Amino acid sequence: MSKLLVITHQQVEQLLPMSECIELMEQTLASLSLGEVHQPLRTIIRPKESAGLMVLMPAYRSTEPVYALKAICVFPGNARIGKDAHQGGVLLFSGESGELLALVNASAITAIRTAAVSAVATRKLAREGASELAIVGAGVQARSHLQAISCVRGIRRARIASRTAAHSHEFVREVSPLYEFSVEAALSVRDAIKGADIIVTATTANEPILQHEWISAGAHINAVGTYSTAAREIDSATMKAASLFVDRRESTLNEAGDYLLAAAEGVIGPDHIKGELGEVLIGTKTGRESEDEVTLFKSLGLAVEDLAAAEYVFHQAKKKDVGTRAEF
Repeated sequence: MSKLLVITHQQVEQLLPMSECIELMEQTLASLSLGEVHQPLRTIIRPKESAGLMVLMPAYRSTEPVYALKAICVFPGNARIGKDAHQGGVLLFSGESGELLALVNASAITAIRTAAVSAVATRKLAREGASELAIVGAGVQARSHLQAISCVRGIRRARIASRTAAHSHEFVREVSPLYEFSVEAALSVRDAIKGADIIVTATTANEPILQHEWISAGAHINAVGTYSTAAREIDSATMKAASLFVDRRESTLNEAGDYLLAAAEGVIGPDHIKGELGEVLIGTKTGRESEDEVTLFKSLGLAVEDLAAAEYVFHQAKKKDVGTRAEF
């Protein structure tokens, strides 16, 4: 009988430092673009009567074979009760026997790896001297993105905007002691992104919260908040004007409301996607080409990222004797 290793939220945070996850995600996205992993589109279960939805995200890696399945529920209203919107687990399976090896907390994995991927995009696409950061949103992803972006650029100031002013002020009070640079609450989204070199949108918005005329020349945008074909954070004018990079082309064309709603208006089409981030990493696509170019990375989150993060945590947990083992 095999033993299952159960790894909690706190243990994931302990075992997966942001700086290490950034390097891991760079390797993973390069591996995806090299064809070393298999990943079908995610399955979304969205009952009309439910306040949330369930998402199933499977992946397989052929080099050092391993399977993973992230099963999460997404409940946007959870912030009101002090919980992460993402709830679930990542199941890790042996690629040789199919045995279930680990159940890893998915909320922690998602928070860390999503921001780490944005950091990879920022490192490759933002201007070298980018130092003014704007984050729209004041939840879990805002916190992890503040940490991740500061790992790859010398941030001098970060401005936080939230739909609820109290949330942005509370966020600033909590995180300011953790950073040497200034973290400020902005009065509006427009105020937050004025003059920003790097912009992160991490909201649950259904309609655009970013307007093209607010964005400075040469800015880099990480759009991470929306996961629905019917919701978007970025307006069509920005989608058209920006150089668009994605985590995975197939996922974007089927799942990204930011892309699909602009495409439905006839503003952009598939050729507007300059490349996948992994393609930029391995050198088959070109990233930023000028100082004034606005670059936009649309992140949907990929199962291969969950696989890599969960496997890393699993091996660290075994090495450090962390987690709970259960007969299974």
